[in-house]
Amino acid sequence: MAGMSRRSLKRCVDEARVVQAIEAAERASSGEIRVSMATFFWGDVEKVAQKAFVRLGMDKTAKRNGVLIFLVPSRKRFTILGDEGIHAKVGQDFWEDVASDLSEHFKRSEFTEGLVQGIAKVGERLAEHFPWEGGADRNELPDDVDYGA
Repeated sequence: MAGMSRRSLKRCVDEARVVQAIEAAERASSGEIRVSMATFFWGDVEKVAQKAFVRLGMDKTAKRNGVLIFLVPSRKRFTILGDEGIHAKVGQDFWEDVASDLSEHFKRSEFTEGLVQGIAKVGERLAEHFPWEGGADRNELPDDVDYGA
């Protein structure tokens, strides 16, 4: 997987299933979930994820309730970043719990399954703390998988 191209990166996940999971999670909450994937690189995954968080506008949601799952399949490394609004509600233990679930799938290169399960878990918490507000709610960010990190 080292030296992975963007084309092969896109083959690592079933994007349609991931987008469906994001859409389902966001229908129940005013939160925003994004998935970003990167080709192989050396360096700190969390630092690159933080840059992607800003690049994708995750820090600009009205209620600061954006969540980014950033994945580097070639390294089987990832990080989950929750903006200050959602982090204040769920705390670090929640992120570590989601990360544990993702890690089990990613170790076996089950990227789609891990993402779908993780998105559902994040969506449940977003719905609990930031429920969907009917007509007042809008999708602030795209639901597609980002391959630009």
